[in-house]
Amino acid sequence: MGSGNGVYSVGEFSLDAKWLIDPKHLFVGPRIGEGAHAKVYEGKYKNQNVAVKIVHKGETPEEIARREARFAREVAMLSKVQHKNLVKFIGACKEPVMVIVTELLLGGTLRKYLLNMRPRCLDTRVAVGFALDIARAMECLHSHGIIHRDLKPENLILTADHKTVKLVDFGLAREESLTEMMTAETGTYRWMAPELYSTVTLRHGEKKHYNHKVDAYSFAIVLWELIHNKLPFEGMSNLQAAYAAAFKNVRPSAENLPEDLALIVTSCWKEDPNDRPNFSQIIQMLLHYLSTISPPEPVIPQRIFKSENAVLPPESPGTSSLMAVRDDAGDTPKINMEEKPKGFFFCFNQCY
Repeated sequence: MGSGNGVYSVGEFSLDAKWLIDPKHLFVGPRIGEGAHAKVYEGKYKNQNVAVKIVHKGETPEEIARREARFAREVAMLSKVQHKNLVKFIGACKEPVMVIVTELLLGGTLRKYLLNMRPRCLDTRVAVGFALDIARAMECLHSHGIIHRDLKPENLILTADHKTVKLVDFGLAREESLTEMMTAETGTYRWMAPELYSTVTLRHGEKKHYNHKVDAYSFAIVLWELIHNKLPFEGMSNLQAAYAAAFKNVRPSAENLPEDLALIVTSCWKEDPNDRPNFSQIIQMLLHYLSTISPPEPVIPQRIFKSENAVLPPESPGTSSLMAVRDDAGDTPKINMEEKPKGFFFCFNQCY
C-alpha cells in the first residue's frame, strides 16, 4: 500500500516509490542462475537488459515469514548503497511474487571463471585487481554499517569484458547493530569466519556476537583462491573445513605466496577478529603490493570477440535470445513476438 511520503509498505517490506518495479513492464527470459532460495533470469525492464531474481515464497508459515524478511532485508541493503563494484539495483516488487531487479552482468560468476581456467592461474596483477574490486565493495558496505556475511566466489560476478568484479546477493547481509545467532544455512562454511558458526556453549537465549571482521576472513579465503585457483581446504567437505578452521586453527597454506601477499592473507584470516585489518587497510596493502610488481608485458587477450554479434557462453545467454521462442528449455518463456506481449504475469507462470 502507498503512503503520503512515497514509501510503499507491505508487512516488513518498505520501499521508496522510485524503486518500485511495475510488473507490466517486466519480461523474463532464460534462466541464468539458481540458489537455494531463488532463481535468476535474464530479463528486460522498460527496454533495459536486466537480471531478474525471483525469490521462492516457501512452504510453511515460518519459512514464508523468514523468506519475506530476508527479501525485505536484501532490498533495503541494495537500495541503500551504490558503488561501481556492487551490482546496480534497479528495483523490486513483492506482488504478485517477490522480485529483485538488478543490472545484467554477463561475465558469469568468479567461481565459473576460475573453474574454466584450471589448471592455469590468473596473472598475479589480474588476481590482485579483482581482489581490489572486492575489497572496495566491502569497504563501501562496511562504511554503511553493513556486514555481507556470505562473501565467496559464487557471489562475485564479472562484467562482460571480464575486467571488473561486482559483489551480488545481499540476502544474508545484516546491519552491524543487528548481529544475531547464526544458523547452518547462513553463508558457506568453507569461506565463513569461525566465529560465525563455532559451537562455543552459550547460555540459553544468549546471542552470538560478531562484527564486520567476519568479512575480512572470507576475503582472505577468496584472495587465496584467486592466486592459487584451487578450492580452499581441498579434500575436505564444508563441515570438515569448518571444524579444522574453528577448532584446530587450520588455514590453507600461504607458503608459496609472495611475502607481501602472504602478509595480507594471513592477517585477514587471523583467529582473533580484532587482529584482522579493516578493508581500508586491506586496500592500501593491495595497492602497495601492486606498486612493487613490474607491469606485465603486453599479451593478446585470451578472450576476443570476433564480431559485435559474438555468441556468449551458455551460462551467460545473450540478450538476443531474450524474447525468442525456445522449445529446448522449459525454464525459458515461449513468447510469440507477433502477439502483443502479455507482461510479467505471462512470463512468470512459465518460468517459476
